[in-house]
Order: sequence, then C-alpha cells, then structure tokens
Amino acid sequence: MGGRPVQFVPAVAFGAVLAACAAFGGPLPLALAGGAALVVLFEMLVPVHSLDRVALTLFGAVFAGWMPAHLALIRDLRPHGEAYAFLTFAAVWAMDTAAYAAGRGFGRHALAPTLSPKKTWEGAAAGFAAAIAVSLAFQKYSLYEALTPVQAILIGAVIGSMGQLSDLAESMVKREAGVKDSGALLPGHGGVFDRFDSYILCAPAVYYALTFK
Repeated sequence: MGGRPVQFVPAVAFGAVLAACAAFGGPLPLALAGGAALVVLFEMLVPVHSLDRVALTLFGAVFAGWMPAHLALIRDLRPHGEAYAFLTFAAVWAMDTAAYAAGRGFGRHALAPTLSPKKTWEGAAAGFAAAIAVSLAFQKYSLYEALTPVQAILIGAVIGSMGQLSDLAESMVKREAGVKDSGALLPGHGGVFDRFDSYILCAPAVYYALTFK
C-alpha cells in the first residue's frame, strides 16, 4: 500500500452512509451500490486514475464505517440490546486495560512483532480472561434471563479474541499506510480511531454470535 491516497470525501461519505444504515435501518443494498458507483465515478473525474485508490476507498468505508456500526445493531436487539451493547463496551475496556497492564508488567513474548511490537502473549491472555470475566459478571447481575453462563463465556471469548485481532488489524492498516497514529485529536492516544479499533472486528462478531440460531 505504501501510503497510497484514498478518495477522502467519498470514503467519509460512504462510510457515514453505511454506518447510518446500521444505526437507523436504512437500505443497505442501495447504499452499497450507490456508494460503489460514487467512488468509481469520482475516480473517473481525476486526471490520473488509480484502481488501488478505488479499492482502498471502498475498503476504508466498509472497514471504518460499516464494521464498527454493528454496535448500533447490537443496541437494537430486543429486549436486551442496551445491556448487550454495554457489555461489549465494558468487556473491551477491561480487555484493553488488562492486556496493557499485564503486557507492561510481565509480558515477555511478542504476540505480533511485525504489526505491534509492544503486544505480548501474556497481555493477550490477560485481556482474553478479563473479557470473559466481565461477560460472566453481566450474565450474573444483568443478563441472567438472556444468557446462560456458558453463553456468557462464549460471548466473552468472542470479545477477548476478536477485540485484540481488531487492534492488530488496525495496526496492520496503519503500518501499510505508513502512518503512526490515525489522528491527532487525542494527543498521546494514537488518534481517535485508535480508541475504537477494538470494535472493527469485535462488533460484527458479537452481533452475529448473539443472533446465531
């Protein structure tokens, strides 16, 4: 990728429309078709055409727009959607905190040195366990009518694994794009998007795990 540009305006607009479709129940097929057409037509208007730019723009809209917008779909699950969404936020926060603390405290074995050198297997294990613990706590005190303990463990395992894979996925995207942070609005925190990267793969995984029949 090497820092190749994307179509910024179409990417933001397309991603926002996809997120709105998730949040408010809009026509997703129309949004996908219309957004893809917009990106292609926009590329036709620039002097130097790039298929890579088209592909990266489409990828960015789905990756940063549609995927994390599954949080809205989780929220809308009835009758426990709000509790499921809160569980997801709390478990991801606990996962990130435990992984960071354990990695800094006694992490010795690199998890993915080429993508994120500071992440360790010890931290990943602590984060995984923390997500399961939070999920079990929600099952015991809030979602006891909706989830069994086994289901809560499975949901926690989904969050603990997919949340950390999301972190690595975003690290891969930044590394390939040749950037350190995904923004400067929150100095010292790696960018605004870095505060939500755990939900990119985690939110869809939790939603489909909860709705799996």
